[in-house]
Amino acid sequence: QVQVVESGGGLVQAGDSLTLSCAASGRTARILTMGWFRQASGKEREFVAAFTWTGNTLYSDSVKGRFTISRDSAKTTSYLQMNNLEPGDTATYYCAATLKTYKESAYYFTSRTYEYWGRGTQVTVSS
Repeated sequence: QVQVVESGGGLVQAGDSLTLSCAASGRTARILTMGWFRQASGKEREFVAAFTWTGNTLYSDSVKGRFTISRDSAKTTSYLQMNNLEPGDTATYYCAATLKTYKESAYYFTSRTYEYWGRGTQVTVSS
């Protein structure tokens, strides 16, 4: 089994930056793709970013150019650097991990691909 735990959420003002971390433990040597999703109040969970097993980085259109996903060399920790935050970024952010090795990156945009999930960390952006 794999456990993932997010940290780094908080309350910031519009235009500020924040970095989220996701620490994976357990069968971490085989974690090949780590992703971030978010869910705002009353809305469905949506894809934010992913770092795939091939080394590709994927982003939703809403965060492209403002958010950066990275991963440590041991592949056990993922980071989501969020710059120029907007009130629309307010949500609970979830880290996810998967052992699946799809060649098509499109699979990693959907939450159904990921087997392991953290409990989430709240990010609130005030205007």
